[in-house]
Amino acid sequence: MTVRTILLSSMLAVAAASGAAAQEAAAAKGLVVELNALAGSQKGCLFTFVAENGLAQNISKVSFEFVIFNDKGTVERLALLDFRDLPAGKSKVRQFDVPGIKCETVKNLLINDAPVCEGEGLDKGRCMGGIVTRSKASAGLEG
Repeated sequence: MTVRTILLSSMLAVAAASGAAAQEAAAAKGLVVELNALAGSQKGCLFTFVAENGLAQNISKVSFEFVIFNDKGTVERLALLDFRDLPAGKSKVRQFDVPGIKCETVKNLLINDAPVCEGEGLDKGRCMGGIVTRSKASAGLEG
């Protein structure tokens, strides 16, 4: 290997690490909501989420309005889901059993709003400001 190749490889590695660190830092300043799993239930579909509070403040109560899109790309339902409390710097798993929906027809979810966002020193809009979404399930999640 030439010195130029080694230098270029090192620069690319540093840039990649810096990009990942910047993404983590951005996520750490807000909320991260992950759709972790969908599972059929007797009622309909059980949605499992992992929520991470990267804010400096505890959230005493937060609810998100979700839009659930079906396999035709049309709105199946609006659902207001209460994520309850989210302590600062912590992750919580929350499950919601949504009746009358088959998991295999759920293709995408959109967090439309956070109508409830409460905590000491916390502005109402802070729960949606800079929210990061991701999905490990068969359906996507957008914020």
